[in-house]
Amino acid sequence: MALVFGAGLATSVRAELEEQLAMQLSNPVAALVSVPFQFNHDGDIGSARGGSRTLLNIQPVVPFSLNADWNVISRTIVPVLRQDEVFPGAGRQSGFGDIVQSVFFSPKAPTAGGLIWGVGPVFLLPTASDDLLGTGKWGGGPTGVVIRQQGPWTVGALANHIWSFAGASDRADVNATFLQPFVTYTTRTATTFSLNVESTYDWERGQWSVPVNGGVSQVLRLGGQLVQVGAVARYWAAGPDSGPHGWGLRLNVTLLFPR
Repeated sequence: MALVFGAGLATSVRAELEEQLAMQLSNPVAALVSVPFQFNHDGDIGSARGGSRTLLNIQPVVPFSLNADWNVISRTIVPVLRQDEVFPGAGRQSGFGDIVQSVFFSPKAPTAGGLIWGVGPVFLLPTASDDLLGTGKWGGGPTGVVIRQQGPWTVGALANHIWSFAGASDRADVNATFLQPFVTYTTRTATTFSLNVESTYDWERGQWSVPVNGGVSQVLRLGGQLVQVGAVARYWAAGPDSGPHGWGLRLNVTLLFPR
């Protein structure tokens, strides 16, 4: 009987931990070390709808304790791309894109009203291995996030704006706003249902890109490693003729390293 009770208690504790991790993953400024691998595929790219792009975003998230009241959260996006005929005659390119580095300063405790927030700088680094895979520009600007978690729900928004300030003189300037409102619902079994919009407004061209993403993910153990796996369907509600159209796909695998 004691063995059965102990096994049941261990299972309950593990389930509670996985639920808590799923909730933390819905919070962009949670004090959780994680390494997401985000696989994206989009087709019907360009005015002729003949292009396609496969993108792997490697996105390590590393929090640091600044003092008793504040955390600093580093969020890095390292893109690895392969694209074909994104405009007629473009051919195929593969390699690294531009790295985007965000740093959030976030209070360790929510506000009296239950809000969780973080602000800081974002940087654009011209690390692309091919001119058609990046901007050729150094850039920077502000970023911020605000969320509220109540019960199984997480509702919030993340935003940034990047201006270019240096780089190749023959490349277009970068002046873009990114807006990502999101809502998630996490069950007691650590399953998370999510809906978000990852809209970008290009102020240089006066164009919106608006993919709408809906997906489901699950925290589980693979061997001794905690991971979250998920799948997302994406629909491009708006975008320039040069961008993707119609439906796309995203698959996520996130390695978790709780302290």
